[in-house]
Amino acid sequence: MARELFSTVQDQRDNVLSNRVADQINQLILDRDLKAGDRLPNEYELCEELNVGRGTLREAVKLLVARNCLEIRRGIGTFVAEKTGQIEDPLGFNYVEDKVQLAKNLMEIRLRLEPWVAALAAERIQEEEKAELINLCNELENEIRNGRDHGPLDKKYHTYIAKCSHNSVMPELIPIITYSVDMFTKLRDPKLLATTIQTHRAIADAICRNDTVSAEKCMREHILANEDGLSQMDTLIAPIRRTDLQ
Repeated sequence: MARELFSTVQDQRDNVLSNRVADQINQLILDRDLKAGDRLPNEYELCEELNVGRGTLREAVKLLVARNCLEIRRGIGTFVAEKTGQIEDPLGFNYVEDKVQLAKNLMEIRLRLEPWVAALAAERIQEEEKAELINLCNELENEIRNGRDHGPLDKKYHTYIAKCSHNSVMPELIPIITYSVDMFTKLRDPKLLATTIQTHRAIADAICRNDTVSAEKCMREHILANEDGLSQMDTLIAPIRRTDLQ
């Protein structure tokens, strides 16, 4: 009994120490202004600098890898993660059984959020960003017209609009919202693809004109068209198990 109690107390101390060292590594990244893809000092240097043992350091690194703050490249070293702190499925959407209802719920959020984001992008977009937005729109249209999977580019398009808002929080929120974009490309009727091309173009043009009113209006029309298409698809796929849409 005493041995088990000692083991539990020791585990708690180790966890506290590992978390403390993880915080120190995060602070080191900030202090040295390390960016995504930058390499951390090697294990020996970090142990010396943080005054900890190799075991504790390795546990701290594991914690930061799990939080997607660091990535380990075998035989090369430890690096700042490309999407620091972003977890692929932070809200556990993959485990929601009714994917159609989830898509509807996400659409409700997008309808309230993204028109405002588009208006903000129209107000704040930099001149050098306009060409990239139009280029993304062209690439996306080309993928659709050639019958290829346009989901990845669709998400990139919406994420770039969020970036053009120059609100530092928005790019962190949009990947959650664009989960529904990925789902919707699997659900949609091909008849809606022409509408997608049209509304994407209208949104990009309005943002590049710095027309906040039109950008907000066009984004709302785009999401409403998606929402309508989703309702139509819901009727068509009723006999199918909804978990098959994953």
